[in-house]
Parts: sequence; C-alpha cells; structure tokens
Amino acid sequence: MAFLEKIFGSQSAKELKRIQPQVDGILALEPDMEKLSDEELRGKTIEFKERLDKGETLDDLLVEAYAVVREAAQRTLGQKHFPVQLLGGIILHQGRIAEMKTGEGKTLTATLPSYLNALTGEGVHVVTVNDYLASRDAEWMGQIHRFLGLSVGCILNPMNNDERREAYACDITYGTNNEFGFDYLRDNMVVYQNKMVQRGLKYAIIDEVDSILIDEARTPLIISGRSGKSTSLYKQADMLAARMKKGRIIGEQTKLAQLMQEEIQEEGDFIVDEKEKACSLTADGVKKVEQYFGLSNFSDPENAEIAHHVNIALKARYLMFRDQNYVVKDGQIVIVDEFTGRLMPGRRYSDGLHQAIEAKENVEVKRESKTLATITFQNYFNKYEKKAGMTGTAKTEENEFQQIYGMDVVEIPPNRPVVRIDHPDMVFKTKKEKYRAAVEDIQDSHEKGQPVLVGTITIEDSELLSKMLKTKGIPHNVLNAKFHEREAQVVAEAGQKGAVTIATNMAGRGTDIKLGDGVAELGGLKIIGTERHEARRIDNQLRGRSGRQGDPGESRFYVSMEDDLMRIFGGERMTKVLETFKIPEDTPIEDKTFSKAIEKAQMRVEENNFGIRKRLLEYDQVMNEQREIIYGERRKVLEGDDLRDEIMRMIEDVVERSVAEAVGEAKYAEEWNFRHLRDELCSVIPLTDLDVDQKELDSLTQQAYTERLTEKAKELYEAKEQEVQPDRMREVERMILLRVVDNRWMDHIDIMDQMRQGIGLQAYAQKNPLDEYKFVAYDMFEELSQHIQEDTLRFLYRIRIQENQEVERKEVAQNVSTNRGEDTSKAKKPVKRAEPKVGRNDPCPCGSGKKYKNCCGRDA
Repeated sequence: MAFLEKIFGSQSAKELKRIQPQVDGILALEPDMEKLSDEELRGKTIEFKERLDKGETLDDLLVEAYAVVREAAQRTLGQKHFPVQLLGGIILHQGRIAEMKTGEGKTLTATLPSYLNALTGEGVHVVTVNDYLASRDAEWMGQIHRFLGLSVGCILNPMNNDERREAYACDITYGTNNEFGFDYLRDNMVVYQNKMVQRGLKYAIIDEVDSILIDEARTPLIISGRSGKSTSLYKQADMLAARMKKGRIIGEQTKLAQLMQEEIQEEGDFIVDEKEKACSLTADGVKKVEQYFGLSNFSDPENAEIAHHVNIALKARYLMFRDQNYVVKDGQIVIVDEFTGRLMPGRRYSDGLHQAIEAKENVEVKRESKTLATITFQNYFNKYEKKAGMTGTAKTEENEFQQIYGMDVVEIPPNRPVVRIDHPDMVFKTKKEKYRAAVEDIQDSHEKGQPVLVGTITIEDSELLSKMLKTKGIPHNVLNAKFHEREAQVVAEAGQKGAVTIATNMAGRGTDIKLGDGVAELGGLKIIGTERHEARRIDNQLRGRSGRQGDPGESRFYVSMEDDLMRIFGGERMTKVLETFKIPEDTPIEDKTFSKAIEKAQMRVEENNFGIRKRLLEYDQVMNEQREIIYGERRKVLEGDDLRDEIMRMIEDVVERSVAEAVGEAKYAEEWNFRHLRDELCSVIPLTDLDVDQKELDSLTQQAYTERLTEKAKELYEAKEQEVQPDRMREVERMILLRVVDNRWMDHIDIMDQMRQGIGLQAYAQKNPLDEYKFVAYDMFEELSQHIQEDTLRFLYRIRIQENQEVERKEVAQNVSTNRGEDTSKAKKPVKRAEPKVGRNDPCPCGSGKKYKNCCGRDA
C-alpha cells in the first residue's frame, strides 16, 4: 500500500488537492474582509441567511462564510485560521473526519463549519469529551460566534431541564457525548411535549472522535432505576470461582481437527481466553457448578441465571485486575478508563460484572439496576443527519469509521513540519530488563536537563517505575488515576528543564505540554513508552505530546516478550528468534523488523476489537429498530394526535385475536373454546354477553362472530366515552397509552437483555446466535405490541373520572438515575408503578423468555 501511495499519492492528498481552490478563495477574500467595519462584518450573517432563504446552499456560501469567520477570529481572539485549518474546516463541513496532529488548533478549526451550518437555524452540536472542555470552548470560541450575531449554549451536568432547553435552542450548542445522549433518552421518556429539551439532531462535530465513537462504543448509555434482585448470588458465585482451577486446552485445536469435529481435550475447571476476554467452563467445571448449587442439569434454561453469575465471577477474578481495570477507593470499585487512565467515579460495569468485582474485593455488593432506557453511541450519533469528527489519531481505524458511521478519514498536514525523531522500539526478552533499560535512558536524559514524559499502560506499572526512579534518586511526578487531582499542575511542568513525569494514558488527551526555556536546544520533550498499547492510536497519542507546532522532540518505546500484547498476540515467533540466535536477556534488539512485527500484533488486536464492537452493534441494531418504532409512536402521542381511530383499531385487533385463539383448529362452532374466550377477552374488554344460542352454532362463522363482538366492544367504548366526556377522553387515551408503552418497553428491555445473554448457547446447536436472536426478537416485539394494546384497553374501559378532577399525565420514569454503564450511585427511590397481573401470554416473570402459560403458568 505504501508503495502504491508513492506512485499515485495518498487518498488524503488527492482530497486536499481537490478542495485547495476553496482555500485559495478564502485567503483571497482577506483584504476585503479587513476593510469591513465590525457592524458590516456582523451583517454578513443576516445576508447569508437571506441568501439561503432564496435558494442558495451552504456549499455556495462556504468560501465567503469561512472568510468572515477567519476575520472575526482575528478581531476577537487575535488568531487567524492557518490554511491547513481551513482545509480541516472544509473536511468537517463535508461530514468527514479531519485527522489533525496535536497542537494544530482543532478547536479553532471547528468554528468554521459550526458557523456555516448554524446559518440554517436548525442547530449545531459541538461534542467534547468532558464538561471542562465544553465550558471552555463555548466561552472561548463562542466569542467568535457571538461577535457574528449567533447564540451559543453549553450543556453541563448540573443543569436543569429549563436551562438545557435554552442551551439547545441556541444556534451552536457545546456539550459532552454523555449529556447529548442522555438528553435524547430522557426526551423519549417525558409525558408532555413541552418537557423535551432537544430540538432535533441535525449536525454534530465530534472532538476526539476516535475516543467517543471507537473507545466508548462498547459501553451503552443507560438510564436506570434500582432493581429488587438480591445480591447474595454474586457472593456465592465468587466463593465458587475462588475454588476453581484454571485450566488450558491440551494440544492445538487446528482447523483440520475442527472440520473432523474432534473432541477438544481440556484440563482444569475453566479456560481463560485472553484474546476474546472471556472465560468458559470445562466439563469438570460444569460438574463442580452442579454440585455446588445442587443442579441436576447445568444447561437447563431455568439455570441460566446461575450460569451467568458463575461466568462473570470467573471474569471478575481472572480477567479484571485491581490497579489496572479498577481501583478500590473508599470502599467502592471505581473503574479506570483503559484509554485515558482516568478514574470514572459513578460509572459501573454492566451485566452484573461490577457486582462480581465488588464480591471479589469484599466490599458492599450494590443491587443491580433496572434499565429504563438505553442506547449505544454508535446508534445515537448515526441519528444525526450529518456528523463530522476531529482527532489526532483516526487513520488506523478508518475501516471501522467507514463501515459503522459512513465517515472517511482525511489527513490534514501540520502547519509546520513535524521534526520529532521517532526511534525504533527497544525489544527485550523480560520485563525486568526492559524497565532497567528504560530507567537508564530516563537517567541519561534527566542528567543533561532534557524533560522526559514516561507513558505506562497501568497504574501498577507507573508505581513500579516510580520506585525504581526513587532508588536512583531521580525526582519525578506521577500522574495516574490515583493522583489525577494534580493533573493540570503536573502537565504544566512536564516540559520544563530536568522534569521527569510518569503518566498512564491520561497524558494522551486534553493536555498541552509547552517547552520551557532552553529545552528546544536540549532536543525537546522526550517520550518514553514502557509498553505498546493494544491500539496504535494510543501510542501515537503519547508520541504526539512531543513535537507540537514544529518543536523538536523524540520518542522511543521499550517492549518485552513478557508484555501482554506480545505474549497474547505476537510474541511467540519473536521469542523463538531471540532463542535461536541465543541473544542474552540484557541485550536489546533495536530493529525495524521487530517494530513492524509489533505493529502487526497491534493490528490483529484492533481487528479483533473491531469484530467485538461490530457484533455488539449487530445485536444492538435489532433493539435499535424496535426503539425507533416505539419512540416514533410515542412522539405522535406527545404531539397530540387524536388517538380515537387508533383505539378503535386496537379493539378490532384484540377481538379478532381472541376469537382466533378460541377457534383454534376447530372445524365447527360448537368446538370453539368459549371459556378461554371469556377468560382472555373479558379480562381486557368487559363484555357481558359472549354466549351463542344453540340454534346459531350450526351457521355461525368466525368472521360473523368477530364482527358481532367488535360492534359490541365499540358500543361499550362509546358509552365510556360519553361517561367521561369526549374531549376529556382524548387526554385520558394519551395519558394511559404513554404509561402503558413506557412500562411495557422497560420490561421488554429487561427480557431482551436476558435473552441476549443466553443466546450464545445456540451455537452449540449449530445455529447462528445472531439469526436466532433476530427471530426471537421479532416474536417478542409482536407480543410487546399485543400487550400494549391489551393493557391500554384494559385501563380505558375501567377508567373512572371524579368530578372537578383535572386529568394530568403522570411522569412515568420518576426518581431514576442517569448513568454511563450501570451507575446507580445517585439513584433516588426505585420506580413505583401499578403492574397489571401477569397474563397468560405475558413473558414469564422468571426470565425464561417463554410465555407465562407455557412456563410457570402451566398449572395456574
């Protein structure tokens, strides 16, 4: 590929060449813009809006609009967009990803497309990774927009709904990915249209787009309330997991062996697959679980909950590590972001994993949450009509951006050439020798005054390295999730003479290290990586802290064959090379061949992780289609559509379905199950006369009987309508339908989640789990629709309105917590709602996924 690019040029270079004339046009307007008064420059905004109204497009206005923003930036901030920033601004307007190196001014670049697209009056969302950046950028860059007559808002976590609504009403709104996503979910839980805060999803510019759309894609946004489930099973499962023996697969499971369906030879109680980050029980392990819990057959569907708890207990013990994936702080498990190294208080792992870790660490096991609404970032951001992204590192994930989001990546050249020297990796056999060599390198640089930033992957590694530097008497700062409060101060000092800073991946985002006096002459900031990350992007981010805006700098990574990346994904072959040539442990290999081999190992991990995210999206897409239907129907109710015709259709459907069930396969009317009909239909529609004269039975048809009952049901409803009063009945219909939809949808989310956890077992029956999931999900959604109809009619036929009582819709989802993952730390009281009794066709409360009448209700 590199060879072809040398001959034909890269795709990015071709794209930049194609839009260069627009950049030239913007620069050519500079003298004209400088002549305009402030008032005349501001007047351009009104002119542009009028031209849009007359039929011009945003593309028609781009050159002149960007020239206006460029001049406004000079007058308000004293900064004028560089040509490369204009290139980036055009790419962003086109709905693509602009890869711009650290220090190239992405924040200023975003003011160009945000201004242009805000001219439509439909709103622009600028998405950042934290509240601090959202607030800073809204205030800082907002000066340009306000100068030009546009309104700027900012969404922050503590805001109430009125403040949020006001911010969303602005031309340009800054905020975090979490806040935008949660507001979307909350808007689809309100019971009055005027309680919604967002006004549509038109155009989004996503800063650090790879962090938001790739790194955070695995964890959905969840609004949850407290569940009533007991936590004792987590402790029991953990006690069992602690006693179980870790095993392995004996011999290599080759493709030929798989084709011949040879039995896999396993030892131990469970196998850990570090590549897939999963644990699986062996036959011996299954026997232990059966003995421990007194089960006759582990594979029975009724044992699915125990199976799930055992699996996550094993994962918590053997794949989740303290001071790497999480820390224990004040008696709580706090997640460490694997890509930034920052603590994430309030966030919780989903599917019970957080509770399993709490049991493992012997802290209070908090109750599980009940999901009230959920969406992934993948599906949320794909709802925008147009989206764009900025980052310093996206090209390595371009395939995923194209497949999942329909966005390609264009590399924007730096304003000044990068002169940083990136040395080949130093490869050692053992971690011990790797760290020893890294410390010597740090010491050499420190003695000559060159500042050093040392990147580690885990908290544990950063603390180990700190001890080694203390032994050498080298003063240094440690920046990891345990000491993140000092981040701003530590980062500010990292570029000063003689500074040594140890940082986890925290150093990769949102930090700007400026060089102290005389540092450039010493070679600039030196980056030392003590391990390669699974994703090349994270390594590139660490490197990118040095060499910004033409500054000198250098970088080097130290790697050992014992590192997780090499051990799991690529070290075997290289270890054999080291052994073949009898290279001593303390002798490093500095060779581009090894660096390329390491990069290939990273590519394998990236492909593997992409596959995991893609599978998650494929499953979530099923739920997303159902969510779209439910939210769409809900929106119609909120917008005040007259529901009477819809209620009449519900009556027709319920009667027709009930009669069809009573008729079944019977050929004659006298064989119909009238008792079943009374039990099922009358529990929904309180009809009193379903009997048929004996004389009629001989000539009665299913269609005629259905029409008769439908007519009676409609007459009964019209009587209720007159009793309540027609106008008031319309509001009652909306109130009840919203309540029923929300309650049933919450239950449906839970059942779908349980079904998804167990669907993998279908693979043992030679079935595609995803296909089976789709089939079952379709049937379950059909049942959901039926339950909504039945519950709605059940309430409407029995409604009683007291005189002088105003009809008001009640908030369905009161007292719930908003969280990322499964956060219930801020939860208030659990959701309380009146549940109708379990119907025969309802999903069984035991969680089996079967209908009640086919499960626990068989003998009821």
